Amino acid sequence: MKKCLPGALVLLAPFVFSSAVGQQTVTPVGPAADSPRNRTTELVHAQSSTPYVGVTTAGTPIYGLFSIDPEKGASNADLVRQAKDFLAALTQEQRDKATFPVDDPEWRRWSNTSSYVREGLGFDELTEGQREQAFDLMRTAFSAKGFALSRDIMRLNQHLAELTGRPDRYSEWFYYLTFMGEPSETEPWGWQLDGHHLVVNYFVLGNQVVLSPLFTGSEPVIAESGRYKGLSVMEPERDKAYAVYASLTDEQKQVAELAPEDMDPEAGGRSFGRGSIELMQDNAVIPYRGIMVKDMTAEQRDLVVDLIEEFVSFNREVHARVKMEEVMAHIDETYFGWDQWDASLGADDLFFFRIQSPVIIIEFDHQGAISLPNSRSDIPIREHIHTVVRTPNGNDYGRDLLRQHYERHPH
Repeated sequence: MKKCLPGALVLLAPFVFSSAVGQQTVTPVGPAADSPRNRTTELVHAQSSTPYVGVTTAGTPIYGLFSIDPEKGASNADLVRQAKDFLAALTQEQRDKATFPVDDPEWRRWSNTSSYVREGLGFDELTEGQREQAFDLMRTAFSAKGFALSRDIMRLNQHLAELTGRPDRYSEWFYYLTFMGEPSETEPWGWQLDGHHLVVNYFVLGNQVVLSPLFTGSEPVIAESGRYKGLSVMEPERDKAYAVYASLTDEQKQVAELAPEDMDPEAGGRSFGRGSIELMQDNAVIPYRGIMVKDMTAEQRDLVVDLIEEFVSFNREVHARVKMEEVMAHIDETYFGWDQWDASLGADDLFFFRIQSPVIIIEFDHQGAISLPNSRSDIPIREHIHTVVRTPNGNDYGRDLLRQHYERHPH
């Protein structure tokens, strides 16, 4: 374990990228293996050194929304045990690669892109036994749905390798684990799973968990051939989102409609991303836009709650229930915003939506083709989806809880 510096969050010098090789370990050949830092990697590392504020509506967090409460959640003893067992199964070289201080900027060094050069320990560097222990950790931390979605995204990345003929760039195993702090039932710690279209940040303090930022998506979202033919992801999220929009009256749809300035299109234009909270957006400022849930009917409100639950239920049940209680306490302060690409398509429209409240922000976006061969890149496609869930007002990565912990227990 690298030594943890005292006090507030600190920036450590960049780490050396290396490859651990042990008995029965697959030699890594993916984008993180002996790769020089590319532009995306440099930008991600640069933003991780900026002061953390969190996603806000006006640039200043609202404090007092989150608190350390031993009565919240439930025992994480099984999660701590699984994490310790996994780390104990690593070689010393592997463990050195995978472990960081609890307040390390490594938390903020993630990307959904395939070219990003990641730190940590890749699944491609693990023995089969170590890999299964990593899956056991994921099964313990996530709900059955969350684990299944994670594995399916990884498998669809393998399918993308089949479609592109690029096994050096896309693989089921080009996903990386890092651990921040030592797994403990009393002290703060956490871990991160980082790879193409799948990023999970999981902070733990006592009985409490903060699971954000959470990035899920895929290109493609359905495997129509190959080893994983028939596999699909993101359909429930898509269907439930459209159900909310379809329930609105024409007047409500006008209120919900987002203007171009309410989104954050990338340089490539609207077809390449309408989201505002993806990589390097830890301090995004996003004013409330759209229709307020309190201005909806009871039936519409239930549809919004069901949609939020679809994303929150990635976490295991006890912690998802605590999060939904938090969400419901602010449901009347919650906004639903929508951007349609072609309304004439109806349920097949390639839309974007945002749900935003003081305690949660969710974005879902159909993207243009980036990797799929023979697909249009000038408009969004159904086969490429990004979703992001964040905890606004300073508690992504559990940062507000960690701040309060340091105030009570100076390190």
